[in-house]
Amino acid sequence: MAGKRRCDLLLDLLANSPIVQHLRERKEQRERRGKQLKTQDTLEYVFHPVPSRTLRFKVRAANDAHVMLSATANPEGSDPVLEVFIGGWSNQKSAIRRDRATPDKANVETPDILSNDELRGFWINYLGGAIAVGKESEVEPFLTWTDPSPINVAFFGVSTGYGASGEWVIDGQTMVTHDTLEYTYRPIPRYSLDIHVRAAHNAHIALTSAPKETSPMYEIFLGGWENSGSAIRYNRQQPDKVRVPTPGLLTTGDHKHFRISWHSGLVRVETEGRTLMEWQDPAPFGVSHFGLRTAWGATGLWSVTPVNDVDGIGDQMWDENYDIDPLRNIVDTPDVPSASGEVAWVPSEGGVIPPNAVLGGFDNENLYVGRAQHEGGVIPGKVLSSHGVCYVAWGGAEHGKQDYEVLTGSNLQWVPSVEGQVPPNAVVGGTSETGETLFIGRAQHEGSTTIGKIQPSHAVCYIPYGGQELGYPEYEVLVQQ
Repeated sequence: MAGKRRCDLLLDLLANSPIVQHLRERKEQRERRGKQLKTQDTLEYVFHPVPSRTLRFKVRAANDAHVMLSATANPEGSDPVLEVFIGGWSNQKSAIRRDRATPDKANVETPDILSNDELRGFWINYLGGAIAVGKESEVEPFLTWTDPSPINVAFFGVSTGYGASGEWVIDGQTMVTHDTLEYTYRPIPRYSLDIHVRAAHNAHIALTSAPKETSPMYEIFLGGWENSGSAIRYNRQQPDKVRVPTPGLLTTGDHKHFRISWHSGLVRVETEGRTLMEWQDPAPFGVSHFGLRTAWGATGLWSVTPVNDVDGIGDQMWDENYDIDPLRNIVDTPDVPSASGEVAWVPSEGGVIPPNAVLGGFDNENLYVGRAQHEGGVIPGKVLSSHGVCYVAWGGAEHGKQDYEVLTGSNLQWVPSVEGQVPPNAVVGGTSETGETLFIGRAQHEGSTTIGKIQPSHAVCYIPYGGQELGYPEYEVLVQQ
């Protein structure tokens, strides 16, 4: 009993030690802020993908419930579109079609999937070209396809035909479609961004339809004109759509919080519970990326967190099993590749693999390089699509994470290494819970090639396998050529 009391006393002392308190404070700071990003005085935007969403709906129809995904509100015949047919072919099949053309990109048997007597729920996930269709109560999709030329999806349309009318419940509202095969369009609810920025002046945000400056694009200038004014600009053109005086808006001492939203083309900037400025775009476009920059003598430290639409639109269209901000604690260092380079980390979930994902291993199926938040760290691991998760190794165990990021890009290779050593061009994969940089490695185990984390201070590559965290002193490390 005396030994147990001494052990309890030691644990109490450790829990209240300055080191542990410091680690708690660091974790709390990471939880208050999202993805950490730095910008330099270059007037060049660094772009990042806007996280995707899952469209959820219910429909009552005898057959042929059709959903179209498009970049514009009223797509013409030449515009790129995706169509999802549920219960087609007399309620016997479902399919995915690109640009209204046959043959179908994907086609599966789904007998009696629809009902004319009851509402049945479905979800459609679209992320970086990877489209998945599933039933309301099921995690695994019944229909999937990856588009090699992704569309910047901003609108969806619904229709019924071939003898069927439909009742739809979308976004908490009821819609009716008739037996006309004519789509009725609505904007897809978009994310907003919570942004904390510390800069002397000139913090700029771009909203674009690709990981680069596009036409059209929105630009938001915070603390411009020597920290005296802010503005919204369209397509890099003057005069500004909105310009307001904001003296002393930014500071180098503390992060200033803003919420940026762009639902249905209404570009709005909020701070301290009030609207700072807003502008309605008469011809909204699909925003898929945001860019950050500082200039005119200023550098910036940013924290970016995706949130649901500020108006609450689309709350019922999210997968309720997933956190709105699954990667809010990821901290990017300057060594982590960004979306403006050849490699990038793309947010994903539920086994979805984006185009150009980095293939890293094999265990009865392809394994892709991923990473996920766990216990205050960002841990590289393996994405196993059929399981719908990214597995990471931590604390002696294997952990499956439904929300994760996938590494995409080219000009990468695996090179042998040992005992925690990594070459200078090794790809940074994340950080441990104590802030140590982790790299991406892989090792052979029981006939598999499994991806994991290289932790230099431990002199091994840890891989997640069979529920365990296994350490290998000999491994391969992923490097940029």
